[in-house]
Amino acid sequence: MADPVVQSLHQTEPIKEIAIDYTPEACTHCADSNSITLTFDHRGGARWRSTTRFLYGTFSSLIQCPKGNTSGLNFNIYLSSLEGDKSQDEIDFEFLGKDKTIVQTNYYTTGTGNREEIHDLGFDCSEGFHEYVIKWGPDLIQWLIDGKVVRRAERNEGEGFPNKPMFLYASVWDASHIDKARWCGPYVGCDAPYVCLYKDIHVPVATAVECPCDS
Repeated sequence: MADPVVQSLHQTEPIKEIAIDYTPEACTHCADSNSITLTFDHRGGARWRSTTRFLYGTFSSLIQCPKGNTSGLNFNIYLSSLEGDKSQDEIDFEFLGKDKTIVQTNYYTTGTGNREEIHDLGFDCSEGFHEYVIKWGPDLIQWLIDGKVVRRAERNEGEGFPNKPMFLYASVWDASHIDKARWCGPYVGCDAPYVCLYKDIHVPVATAVECPCDS
């Protein structure tokens, strides 16, 4: 018999509002269709986030990554206690523009990551929508693609594990300067503008946490 507490933790609803952290003209949100578009062009990229933090739950979106030669770019969906905070907790899906047939997962506790894993998608992430899901609980994180669990991370006694309330974020940005372009490749830009599409975005129903800095 299913645990009602766990069931409640992972109930979801469509995201209703978002905040745009930078380049608002490169991000469009349609609440009626539950869709968000991010564009990377001469203005740079853009980043959106939920307007509240959540402590645990299931987060999901259908995503179609940008078409064309996306070398150098990073497009993503992830959770973070606060972007830019050096002691953040974070759980990631990151697409590396040099190869759109893979995705990287990672998680951070109090600013410490280095838990990257690369997963073969079996498809080009720019050729249609696919579902990406993060299921996060006190003792377990699961990353799912099209309903299949691709990674599990369990909390081990004495080791850090994400436990801070987190926003849902997504962005498209030029990551070509990181690790001398080995991570996402050198930026080419020949097919700009690059458009990343998100739709059917869901966040937890019951785990929103009101924080003084939620704005």
